[in-house]
Amino acid sequence: MASFIQQWRLYLVLFVMFLCVVAIGWKVSALHIIERDFLQSQGDARTIRTVPLVANRGVITDRNGEPLAVSSPVKSIWVNPQEIGNKPSQIQRLATELQLDVTSLQEAIVRNARREFLYVKRRVAPAEAERVLALDIDGVYDQQEYQRFYPQGEVAAHLVGFSNVDDVGQEGLELTYDEWLKGVPGRRQVIKDRRGHIIEELNTIQTAQPGKNIELSIDFRLQSLAYKELKEEFITRRAKSASIVVLDVDTGEVLAMANQPSYNPHNRGNLTDFSVLRNRAITDVFEPGSPIKAFTVAAALESGSYVPDTLIETGPGWMMVEGKEVQDILNYGTLDLTRVITKSSNIGASKIAFDIGAEAIRNVLERVGMGQVSGTSFPGEQSGVLPNHRRWSRIETATFSFGYGLSATALQLAQAYSVIADDGIRKPVSLLKLDEAGLQALPREQVIDKAISNQVLAMLETVVDPARGGSARDARVPFYKVAGKTGTVHVVGEFGYEENVHNSLFVGVAPASDPKLVIVVIVYEPKGDEHYGGQVAAPVFSRVTSGAMRILNIAPDNLPEEQSKELSSL
Repeated sequence: MASFIQQWRLYLVLFVMFLCVVAIGWKVSALHIIERDFLQSQGDARTIRTVPLVANRGVITDRNGEPLAVSSPVKSIWVNPQEIGNKPSQIQRLATELQLDVTSLQEAIVRNARREFLYVKRRVAPAEAERVLALDIDGVYDQQEYQRFYPQGEVAAHLVGFSNVDDVGQEGLELTYDEWLKGVPGRRQVIKDRRGHIIEELNTIQTAQPGKNIELSIDFRLQSLAYKELKEEFITRRAKSASIVVLDVDTGEVLAMANQPSYNPHNRGNLTDFSVLRNRAITDVFEPGSPIKAFTVAAALESGSYVPDTLIETGPGWMMVEGKEVQDILNYGTLDLTRVITKSSNIGASKIAFDIGAEAIRNVLERVGMGQVSGTSFPGEQSGVLPNHRRWSRIETATFSFGYGLSATALQLAQAYSVIADDGIRKPVSLLKLDEAGLQALPREQVIDKAISNQVLAMLETVVDPARGGSARDARVPFYKVAGKTGTVHVVGEFGYEENVHNSLFVGVAPASDPKLVIVVIVYEPKGDEHYGGQVAAPVFSRVTSGAMRILNIAPDNLPEEQSKELSSL
């Protein structure tokens, strides 16, 4: 009996073991056959991740390939609050490594406790990110990004602009061409461990496409020179602001554009006056004053009633118009048309306007681009104001003739003078470098007769010639002929035009015998004893033009007779 029981127990154990083997076999078969696809997908869901491939932003360069904006790879550190939220010691270690305030970080994690993603620090150097990840803290991860870097800093800041922390253009050409510059992100599949570290890359689902590059019309050599000279004058004159534009006469390309005050695009955290972000050469309008007299004279020549030698009586140096006084600095007596520009006579310009009418002057100004946007698509670009009264009063006609009652930007004024410099031909201005196809397709419109534009240009030469009574002797450039016009404009205050507050400007063309550049300099509200355009803005023009002639290798056209003979004999 005992042996039977023992034998029965043995069979029972064997039977139980057999059932276990069958059960295990069934389970294994079920896992590998019936539930294989489900389990595989669940496993992949816990280990395989689709992560973004960040696309770098396009490069912005000057016309010679000098980088003005580039993208550098960086890392951003983020945490999963659900994983790290209950580990204050780990949070403290993380804050210490990243040099963050511990309390602030803890509070941020608590506020976002239900989320699975929270940025801790954006745009850190890859080496710093590696040190953070080496701490092996649960719930801490990194993410590949790109940071915009501006090698030329504040020198080109107003033109280039900047992008934000998410690499989206915010100001300047970064904003204008954001769609062109930004790339298309890609995606890839990777296997991650439980700490989120990538242990294997599987495949690329979509390749990241970098943004397209942009080549600006700016020549950084000229940009740096213009910025330096403008800043020096701005500081010396304790001015409110200042702008400069250097325009290529032949192509309409902007070779330099700078403003003061400027800003550092890498350090905007302490910025309190956001007006410094404006590219004033394009966004700020002003009454241009006396530079408009060149177009008043052009309208007079177009009328057929005037020639350069036509005499105009300006004595006794003042006159009353509808109860308002119009005056010159001095009593110039009888002037011919040329000397109306040379001496910048308000009386002479007014009498011309009374004779030919304000509409004739307005027509010329409209043809050269006043009152219209220049078409650069720059954010905040202003068109200025070109009035079109149903009936012009005599005082409106008088002041309009010498540059009051209308407004323009520095870029508009440069474009208008480029028409005079280029035989009366108007062309669009461009902030982008034009290739051969673009230059050939450049629309050119004859808006002023060539003979008239050349006559006006010759008159403008006398402004810079002290031997002919010119008031802008400080605009002279050694070995080059220069044409230009000064402007000293009263600024509108709370109760009308301020007696002792002015904008000082100078518009110049060089070399006058074969114009290559138009340069506009405006200094807003300079302080001190000197405020005339010939004293404040003209010297900046002279220094910038002198450097530009050398940089661009433009041949002198005003050498002393002895040197001219020596060169011609070589």
